[in-house]
Order: sequence, then structure tokens, then C-alpha cells
Amino acid sequence: MSQQEILNQIKRGSDELLIEAELVKKLEQNRPLRIKAGFDPTAPDLHLGHTVLLNKMRQLQDLGHHALFLIGDFTGMIGDPTGKNATRPPLTREQVLANAESYKDQVFKVLDPARTEVVFNSAWMDKFSAVDLIRLAATHTVAQMLERDDFSKRYKGNQPIAIHEFVYPLVQGYDSVALKADLELGGTDQKFNLLMGRELQKHYGQPAQCVLTMPLLEGLDGINKMSKSLGNYVGITDTPTEMFGKIMSISDDLMWRYYDLLSFRSLDQIAHFKEEVAQGRNPRDIKVMLAQEIVARFHTQKAAEEALAEFEARFQKGVLPDDMPELTVQSADGSIGIAHLLKQANLVASTSEALRMVDQGGVKLDGEKVSDKALQIKAGTVVVAQVGKRKFGRVTVA
Repeated sequence: MSQQEILNQIKRGSDELLIEAELVKKLEQNRPLRIKAGFDPTAPDLHLGHTVLLNKMRQLQDLGHHALFLIGDFTGMIGDPTGKNATRPPLTREQVLANAESYKDQVFKVLDPARTEVVFNSAWMDKFSAVDLIRLAATHTVAQMLERDDFSKRYKGNQPIAIHEFVYPLVQGYDSVALKADLELGGTDQKFNLLMGRELQKHYGQPAQCVLTMPLLEGLDGINKMSKSLGNYVGITDTPTEMFGKIMSISDDLMWRYYDLLSFRSLDQIAHFKEEVAQGRNPRDIKVMLAQEIVARFHTQKAAEEALAEFEARFQKGVLPDDMPELTVQSADGSIGIAHLLKQANLVASTSEALRMVDQGGVKLDGEKVSDKALQIKAGTVVVAQVGKRKFGRVTVA
């Protein structure tokens, strides 16, 4: 590959590369670069949103570089305030370690173990004395910390900011010093913290790392960031059938976003798919290939084939129309009852009719019969709702 082709591969799907000229010089050294990405073990399971960074690390591994998969077991006990308008509760040591073990089991579904070093930032932060931490804190001013968007908004809104929250970006930045990182990956919401690593490396006399920010992956609703709390996620431990069905539920427009950020297919292949769709090919065919690729990555090729066969048997053999309407319903307090969902989606005339249809076994969500009249569907969920034999709708719960 030419140097430009390598750069194009590195920047594929990314939001911003800082500083490109510096990265070119690092690449010209013809050595494996140390690629860092940090994950706070705040939950035991990863979803496809997390794998945007993992996929990029794998692409860099395939180019010959060394991945530093950093588990923030120390920072996880501080609590990352990024993107939050209130203090984020820290985890206990026991929660962090349990979640970290789960992460280690999952990441090698994407990363190459031979080129991956799993590291924990407690390895160096537990050795920090109070004096060391004060010296680290002395490298930045309160005014510099308030440049960060979420801190600035809270300060202007008279919301409290605890002192320990300022420590988080400093520790994340020091991780780059401890690991001598050449390039750090992170979401666009992490830009302040990633640049902190550059500044601290300079302070400690090291070459400054470059920074590659990746977009935040939208969830199944196509609106909000993928999140377990919103229910709009695809977990990498989901069953093959669940994973396949969820991916097939995304909109045709969102499919291309998922291809850019989740697929290992070449850019030329994806461009070819877009051209085929423009010329009249059913986008569902292209979506099937994406669903199969992702299921095979986290399970097996055989599981992907079986998930496709089950999907076709359940949905495509005369069950779902191609022109199914796309609908959005509004939830209250984070969820909506099945009767109100059907009423808002205009699939029934009233909530009493909806309840009657549930009693009669005439309501299905994603092909499964609904028998619970008190069923609640979480905000962020996308479902295929069916009433009787002829009324359908792909419904997003907002």
C-alpha cells in the first residue's frame, strides 16, 4: 500500500485526525506504532457502539501496529463525567474487576491477540502517592478544565462540579505517558481528554501522541447514541438471531453508516453496493450481507447462515410487506405500553381495541406474539408491529 492508501485506511470513518503531518512522520519511522484506546468497565457487556474503536484498532493491527487495549479500572472508580450534566457515580473495585474480566473475554472477537496488549491503569496509578497526584494536578489550571464543554455548561448553569471530576481527564492523559502511546483513539466526546494526553506527554518530555476521533454510533432508532439504557443497542453477546434481527430493523439510510463504521469490507465494495442500490437493487439484500458479516464476527459463519434462514422464515415469506410504513411514537417516562404504542401508530382505532387484539392473539412485535397487555416498550427501541394479518409498521419509540 502507498502511504496515501495507508492514511486513507487509518482515517476511514473517522471524524478528525490530529495532527496528520505528525502521524505521517511516525509512519515513516517504519516501526509498529503503539495504538491506545481506553475503555472504562462501567458495564459487563459491550455493544456495537463500543466496537467502532475496536474495529479501528483491528484495521491498524492489520497494518502492522501494536494495540494497547487499556481497561480503566482505576479511572472507573473515579467516574467519567464526559457528556454528563451531573456527577457520574463511580464503581466499586469489585464491580470494576468483574466488568473488566468480561471485557477481556469479548474484545478478542475483534482484535488480534498476537498484536494486542491488555493493560490496566491501576498498574501505575495505584503506585501514585498523594504528592504525585498533586504534581499531576499542578500541570493544568481550573480555567483550562472549564474549557471542556460539559464542565463549562455545568459551571454556567450553577451545577456542582466535584474536584475529583477534574482528576479524571488528568489520569486519562497520564495513561498515555505511562504507555508511551503514539496514537490514541476515542469518540468525538473524548476529544478534550485525548488532547490532554498530548499535553502531558510534552510536559513529561515525550513525543506527543496523535489523536484520532471516531463518531459516536447511532443506535437502532437512528437518532440517539447507541446505549443499553435507551434499549437501542446491539450487544455483542446477543444471540445470533437477536443480532441479525436488530440489524435488519435499521433504516436503509442508517445501514450505510453502519457499513462505514462496523464493516470490514473495502471502501470500493461499499461504493459498489451504493451504486447497485441507486440502480434499483433492493437495499434489504445489502443489509442482509451486513447482518451476516457482523453475526459471523461475534459468533460463527454457520450461526450467521442459520440466523438468515430463521429471519427469512419468520419475516420474508409473505409476512412483511416491502412498503411497510416507518412510524415514531412518543413514550412517557422512558417507555410506552403496548396499547398506546399501537394506538399512536394508527394500527388500531383505540387502546381498548389494542387490548382486545392482544387477548385474541392478533398482535406481534418482531414476529413474536404478544400476550402481556401490560407490556412496556423502552424508549429508543425499534420494533416491527403487526396487528392482524394486514396491518404493519416499523415503529420507533422516542
